[in-house]
Amino acid sequence: MTQPVLTGATSVEETADAILGEVEKAVIGKRDALELVFLGMLADGHVLLEDFPGLAKTLMATSFAQALSLDFARVQFTPDLMPADVTGSSVFDPRSASFEFRPGPVFTNLLLADEINRAPAKTQAALLEAMQEDQVTSDGVTHPLPDPFLVLATQNPIEYEGTYPLPEAQLDRFILRTSVGYPTADDEWSMIERRVARRQDEVVLTAVASGGDLLRLQAAVETVHVSEVIGRYLVDLVGATRTSPRVQVGASPRGTLALLKLARARAAMRGRDFVTPDDVKSIAVPALGHRILLRTELWVRGVRADEIVGEVLERVPTPPPTDLRP
Repeated sequence: MTQPVLTGATSVEETADAILGEVEKAVIGKRDALELVFLGMLADGHVLLEDFPGLAKTLMATSFAQALSLDFARVQFTPDLMPADVTGSSVFDPRSASFEFRPGPVFTNLLLADEINRAPAKTQAALLEAMQEDQVTSDGVTHPLPDPFLVLATQNPIEYEGTYPLPEAQLDRFILRTSVGYPTADDEWSMIERRVARRQDEVVLTAVASGGDLLRLQAAVETVHVSEVIGRYLVDLVGATRTSPRVQVGASPRGTLALLKLARARAAMRGRDFVTPDDVKSIAVPALGHRILLRTELWVRGVRADEIVGEVLERVPTPPPTDLRP
């Protein structure tokens, strides 16, 4: 286990690089996707992974849990899953003649909500409430969730039969949405080589940080400076999604705050204590794409919200790189 990290941008960069390097031993050739997921964790947010089956989404979650020495739980969402199966419930104890709360799998540090769109709306809402409030209420009693508490949810973008798509208001609870993608031929061969060499399916990683370290990293991110020119750039970008003629509903102020958190996290991961326009641009699509509702005719034609965010980035003037430091 490493020593506790310091609360500075340099220490965030070094510690994040060590964590990502360890996770890369299991998830090969996906540095960009891993960085995005870890940015979400640094920003104390929840991440939605939307991609095809078999692309290491589950492996990614378990690897981060191992590298960070976090308590981990996995819930396979199905149509018959009830809210109590996720949050827990009160059970009558005949010995004490009273009801006792039995915590559900949500009481963990890192929860993998696998195929979240396969559970009915009531169960989805129970999880998303816990994500928003960091607590569970049962029989009028509030039970706080562990700290840190992070959710990595997955869904399949091509198989919709028997699913319950997350409505836009619930998608908005995720700080970012991203995908993993297929590996290159060289990366896939490297995966085969490593599997043959270790002679087992399981990849065992070393804990290079702890949950306490992650909390300190998150605190360090909060010290990253955001100049007024960058703040107004954030506001202009999000505002442009609301005024676009191709958009029915633009990103909310929660999207602005998500953009702010992720930009600060990226700056810290790059060893800086101030945010630049490049930090904002690099995370705008995963931070805002799932918060936009397109006009019906565009959705029918297969236009993606991510494309609209890309257009907004080109249209909104980039601020000059001056007066960005604290």
